[in-house]
Amino acid sequence: MKPMKFLMAGVAATVLMMSTAHAADLIIGSATEPSAIDPLFSRTGNNQNVAQAIFDRLVNTDPAINMEPALAVSWTNIDPLTWQVKLREGVKFHDGNPLTADDVIFSLTRAKDVPNSPAPFSGNVAAIDSMKAIDNLTVEFKTKKPTPDFMEQIGFVYILEKKVAQGATIEDYNSGKAAIGTGAYKFKSWSPGDNLALTKNDGFWGKKQDFDNVTIKFISNDASRVAALRSGSVDLIDAVPPRDVKTLQGISGLKVFSIASARLIYLALDSARDKTPFVTDKDGKPLEKNPLKDLKVRQALSQLVNRQLIVDRILDGSAEPAGQLVPTGVAGNDPSIKAAAYDVEGAKKLLAEAGYKDGFGITLHTSNDRFPGDADTAQALGQMFARGGLKVNGVVAQPYNVYTKGAGNGEFSAFIFSLGNSTPTSATGLRNLLMTVNKDAGTGSFNRTKYSNPAFDQAMQAATAEFDAKKRIEGLQKATNMVFADVPVIPLFWQKVHWAGKANLTYVANMTEDTIPTLAGIAK
Repeated sequence: MKPMKFLMAGVAATVLMMSTAHAADLIIGSATEPSAIDPLFSRTGNNQNVAQAIFDRLVNTDPAINMEPALAVSWTNIDPLTWQVKLREGVKFHDGNPLTADDVIFSLTRAKDVPNSPAPFSGNVAAIDSMKAIDNLTVEFKTKKPTPDFMEQIGFVYILEKKVAQGATIEDYNSGKAAIGTGAYKFKSWSPGDNLALTKNDGFWGKKQDFDNVTIKFISNDASRVAALRSGSVDLIDAVPPRDVKTLQGISGLKVFSIASARLIYLALDSARDKTPFVTDKDGKPLEKNPLKDLKVRQALSQLVNRQLIVDRILDGSAEPAGQLVPTGVAGNDPSIKAAAYDVEGAKKLLAEAGYKDGFGITLHTSNDRFPGDADTAQALGQMFARGGLKVNGVVAQPYNVYTKGAGNGEFSAFIFSLGNSTPTSATGLRNLLMTVNKDAGTGSFNRTKYSNPAFDQAMQAATAEFDAKKRIEGLQKATNMVFADVPVIPLFWQKVHWAGKANLTYVANMTEDTIPTLAGIAK
C-alpha cells in the first residue's frame, strides 16, 4: 500500500504543477476586436482594450473612474495657462529605451493627426498651445485658454516611443513592428478575425502580472462566447449576456464579475440636415423636409420609448433607464433630469402639432455585436415607434466594424450608438458627443449627426474654463440640462456589465468596461 500512496502523491503533485503552469497563461474570449493596433487610431472600446495592455497613458482611472497617476506622477497648474507634468522615473519601453519628455510631446502632437481615424484623440489635445521639455522627465504645457480639466484631457492619450513611432504606418503597428509601448504586456502576434497574442513585460514599471502569456480570442457571438467558457476553451469572457448571468453564477467552478457602468446607449437622430436618407412619407417616398429637425418630433420619439420595458425584457434588469449622458455618481450628472416618461398619446399629440398627424416612415440602424441586446433593442424601438403611428420601413443590424463606418459617414437617419464615459466628469463626453464639430477646437469628435447648438457650446466653454470645482460641476449640469432638453440624441439606458471566468481567477469589474489582462489575476 505504501508504494501506491507514494505514487498517488506524486500524481497529485504533478497535477498541481500542471495546473499552476496552466494558470500562468490566460485565454480571454472577447466580444469585440480592434480595428488597428495603433493606440491612437481610435478611441472606441474595442481598440482601447488592446491598447491598454501594450501601451500606457499619463493617468489611469480606478474602477469608479477616479483619476490616478500612471506615467505621470504629478501635475501642477502653475498659472491659468501653464501646467508642469512630472514623469515617472525608470520607465522603459519594450525595446529597453527609457521614457522621456520628448516621447510625450511626440505622442500628444501625433494624436490629432492620425489618418482615417474613426474616433480621434484630437479633442484630448485641442487645448494645447505649446509644449516643451524642461528636462528628460518634465514637460511644460501652455494652453490656449484656461483649462481646469487639462489632465483629464491629455492624460488619456497613449504614449509612444518617438524613435519607433515616427513615420510608422498603420501596417507597422498591426504587424507589431511599431507596437512598442511601456505597458504590462508585449505584442506577439495578431491574426485578424481570430486572436491576439501577448507576452508579459518583465520590465513593467507597475504591478507584477500573474500571467506569462495572454491570448485574446475574438468571439463576437454571445452564445459561442459563453459556450467557450463553459467548455473550458477560454478562461475569461466579457460582455456576458444578461440572460446568462444567473446561469453562470449557478455553475460550480465559474464566477461572474459585475458593475453598473457609465456607458450610455442612445438613439442618434439626424437633425442637422434638411434631407435625411432613411426618412420617407408613409408610401416610402423621400421627404423633402426632414422631420427630425423639429424638436416636437424628437420629443415625441423619446416619449414613444418604453425604457423600463427594454431594461426588464431585453436586458433582464442589467441596465438603468437614462435621460442624460452620465449616471448618478459621475460628476456632471443633474439629478433633476429624469428619463422621458413613456407616453404614446402625448407623443401622438406632439407629432400632430409638428404636422405629422399620420406619422412618417423611418429606418433604424444598429450594430448587432457591440453590446448585449443592441439588435434586440433596435427591434423593440421599431415596434414602439410603430405604436405611435410611424411606419418603420426596416431595422438594419450590421457588424460593428462595418456599422461604425456608416455612422461616422452620415449614412443613417436614426441609429443606436453608445458612449462610455471614461473620465471623472461628464465634460469630455459632452465635448466629444454633443458640441459643434470643430477639429481645431477639438470638439464634436464623436458627433456623428453634426448637431450644433451655439448656446450649449457657450455653456460648455464657460463650465470647462472654471477652476472652482463646485462651480465647474454646476456649469456642466447647466449645460447638460440645456442640451438634453433639445433632444439631439435619445438617451435609452446605462448598461450594467458582466464578465465571467473560472473560479481560480479574479477580475476587477470597472465602470469603463475595460477588458484587459492587467485587471485579471490568479485567486489567492
